[in-house]
Amino acid sequence: MNVFFKLGWFFRERKKQYFIGLIMLTFVAILQLIPPKIIGYTIDEIGEGTLTKAGLFKWLGLIVVVALVMYVLRYYWRQMIFGSSNYLAKILRQKLHQHFTKMAPSFYQKHRVGDLMAHATNDISAVQQTAGGGVLTLFDSITTGGFVVLAMAITIDWRLTLIALLPMPIMAFLTSYYGKLLHERFRHAQAAFSDLNDKTQESISGIKVLKTFGQQRQDVADFTKLSDEVVEKNLRVSKIDSLFDPTISFVVGLSFMLSLGFGTKFILEDAMTIGDLVTFTTYLSILVWPMLAIGMLFNIVERGNVSYDRIEKILNTPVDIDDQPNAITTMPSGDVSFQVDSFTFPGDPKPTLHHIHFDLKRGETLGIVGKTGAGKTAILKLILREFEGYAGKIMFGDHRIDAYQKIKLREAIGYVPQDHFLFSASIYSNLSFANPNATRDEVKAAAQIAYIDKDIEGFSEGYETIVGERGVSLSGGQKQRISIARALLMKPELLILDDSLSAVDARTEEAILHALKEERKDATTIITSHRLSAIQQAHVIIVVEEGEMIEKGTHEELMALHGSYYEMYQLQQLEQLVAEGGDSHGK
Repeated sequence: MNVFFKLGWFFRERKKQYFIGLIMLTFVAILQLIPPKIIGYTIDEIGEGTLTKAGLFKWLGLIVVVALVMYVLRYYWRQMIFGSSNYLAKILRQKLHQHFTKMAPSFYQKHRVGDLMAHATNDISAVQQTAGGGVLTLFDSITTGGFVVLAMAITIDWRLTLIALLPMPIMAFLTSYYGKLLHERFRHAQAAFSDLNDKTQESISGIKVLKTFGQQRQDVADFTKLSDEVVEKNLRVSKIDSLFDPTISFVVGLSFMLSLGFGTKFILEDAMTIGDLVTFTTYLSILVWPMLAIGMLFNIVERGNVSYDRIEKILNTPVDIDDQPNAITTMPSGDVSFQVDSFTFPGDPKPTLHHIHFDLKRGETLGIVGKTGAGKTAILKLILREFEGYAGKIMFGDHRIDAYQKIKLREAIGYVPQDHFLFSASIYSNLSFANPNATRDEVKAAAQIAYIDKDIEGFSEGYETIVGERGVSLSGGQKQRISIARALLMKPELLILDDSLSAVDARTEEAILHALKEERKDATTIITSHRLSAIQQAHVIIVVEEGEMIEKGTHEELMALHGSYYEMYQLQQLEQLVAEGGDSHGK
């Protein structure tokens, strides 16, 4: 029952609704005692020959009135209790979603998407059931059971009541034992569901890769194995769950047997009437529900307890990167200064960056080049404040980047990552995502700068074309250019292009870079690229190798050094000549 204490904050918040609902449940529990009593009186009057037509209609009318009142009360208590449980699900979903949006990338490296989805669906559903069906079964089993037992003892015969309740300790012991088993098995079942959820998400997201490598059969086999594990673990839960009803039915059967046996004895001794025995057995039938509810309660509560613990564990995960007290609430602007002596990604054995120092004046462009894994993207992630824990400082304008509110820092930065994510919506919606208030002309202008406007106009629905999940219907170059246009719509103080021109041809790349240079004369830009043509016109170029800046200068200065940059440039020039069908002598 610990889960009810854990949910105390919510019950206090919705105390009015729960109080009204439980009061109505109490009245229902009392009112349902009336019809069995009327039946008993009617049987006794029939036996005594005193029942009249007027008396019969009086009893029937009373039953109808009681039924109508119970109908209304049951309708409204459901609104109060189940309505509140739906509200709890809404609160938990919002808390989880807000928490997910605050977490740093390291959080998503530790937690699989399938697990997080299971928390937001199955786990919340189990907790919702606890706050609805769990509260109902707990309170109703106590009130209905309590009132029925009192009615049996006070209005009929206390001795027969005690006799009928003799088997109850058996039920209490067994249901408690079943509940402990259920808790452990349901925890394993939820973990298995998370694994299956994660596998499903990965398979759907990577369907192209699966088909390309012809691994559909193996993937189906892996999915089937996980699915079988989910079934097996849920069957283990069901085996325990299925013990509740037979156990309770057996206990109820014993109670009926004792009631009929001793009740007949009391009738023969004139200690009670036949009508009393009928009323007693009818009450005993009503008592079946509270006993069944106890079995349901253990099931609901144990599921809810496990699920709430899983949700709390996620919500209690600390936010690695948060706003400082009294953080600056204005967007940064001005020069960028990157002075990092060392930085290590969480979990890595050795530093990712060391001795990276550069200054970038407002309106200038910085080019970053280096081999894959050299540390280019790590530099950008530090500027975006996706990671902290580095030795040194990063300034944006007059303040360190951690002095600004995260949202304000990122509102000033337009970031185009290597992995371009597009939503399953229209191209227009994807473009205007970063700036929902942008006019259609502004959207079109950004698309023209990114040289994607003509491609969009060539689609059957133009800007209203649905791109499919993650932009599945677009080419790599089209997705890159849409991502660039989306970032430009922010009119960012700092634009970051993380190898974002790799999928476009050289002519388109040149056109985009020229348009960006004209558009962003007074704004700062950082470009990382493997192709040196993308950063040749940058005001400052740095060459990164194994996390260390080994060269810095303009294109001309770096060429004059005859170092790593020079070698990369010569190699790319040779590759271009070969691709064009020539040779090193231009033939």
